[in-house]
Amino acid sequence: MSQTVTTAAVAAPAAHATAPAQGAGAPNPLAAGLRPLALDIAAPLAGYYLLHSVCGLSEFAALAWSSVVPAGRTVLGLLQERRLNLWSSLMLTVNLAGLALTLVSGDARMMIAKDGLLSGTVALAILVSALIGRPVMTPMLMPFVTKGRRDRAAAWQRLVEGRAAGSRAFHRHERVFAGIWGTALLAECAARVVGAFTLPVATMTWLSTVFLVGAIVAGSMLGQIAVEPIEKLVRDEVEAPTAR
Repeated sequence: MSQTVTTAAVAAPAAHATAPAQGAGAPNPLAAGLRPLALDIAAPLAGYYLLHSVCGLSEFAALAWSSVVPAGRTVLGLLQERRLNLWSSLMLTVNLAGLALTLVSGDARMMIAKDGLLSGTVALAILVSALIGRPVMTPMLMPFVTKGRRDRAAAWQRLVEGRAAGSRAFHRHERVFAGIWGTALLAECAARVVGAFTLPVATMTWLSTVFLVGAIVAGSMLGQIAVEPIEKLVRDEVEAPTAR
């Protein structure tokens, strides 16, 4: 299912480098940063594929059951932390949109357009989160920038919370990063929907995948415009006298 590929690709925008060894018994910042990826994205996606492809459940039933984890995580976040878990909420929204769209006609063109609309749901959520000042991409970017180092994780936290000299620039770049990914996926959505109703179905069967891969490549490459300054801000904050 295309929207699952889209969400997984967005969640790992800059995966490179491995974490250095950690002290015995101490929590690993890289593992802590990747845990939300596993709970909020990997678990629902794995659940969907397992139930639909392996167990033979219908797409509707698989989406419904795989929504349990993000729904639970969203509710727990509201009850325990009095805040919205952005990625759980996004996954829940995508699944609910998928449930609604499974009820539409089984026409081949509509089925192609459906996956584009789901990508558009992800894109709009990313763009809105940037506009309200809580870019949904930021927590997912953290593990790949901090690389499991405690000093980088602490510097990242100070930048996020506005306690560092570079916090204003950091927030500007994280909004740019979210904007790049949101725009790339929104363009993919528009191209797929338009193509679904104007091009032959046989062409769109393979071209829709090209659109998705192109959006992911564009987001990854253009995203470096924001990622590189963010990495520099983190390095500078680690080396700042106030940090020591």
